[in-house]
Amino acid sequence: METNTKHKDRLFKFVFGNPDHKEWTLSLYNALNGSHYTNPEDIEFNTIDDVIYMGMKNDVSFLVMDAMTMNIWEHQSSINPNLPVRFLMYAGQLYDKYMTQKNIYRYGKKLKRLPKPKCICFYNGTDKQ
Repeated sequence: METNTKHKDRLFKFVFGNPDHKEWTLSLYNALNGSHYTNPEDIEFNTIDDVIYMGMKNDVSFLVMDAMTMNIWEHQSSINPNLPVRFLMYAGQLYDKYMTQKNIYRYGKKLKRLPKPKCICFYNGTDKQ
């Protein structure tokens, strides 16, 4: 019997990628990082949407503005040894989106400060990892 892995993915996105409940995302962020942020409005979601990026989308990504961190979270219920490559591709798309939104010129002679990436995979599959 094959399991439906999409329902877990949708639940993860609903709970932690929901702009209406940024406090849930902030709570998990604090737990993962040992931080104590209290203002959910410090979170700016920037999840890649399938419509714009032709088939590429990630589960949840957001910036924590005070920390200048670009968080890329993926939920997996099956093993994917290529996830590091996917994270790299997501990060590239997210930096492109970020620089466009912030009107950052990428070919200038001055170094631009960008958020540091932090990639986390939440795995709840049955295979040992």
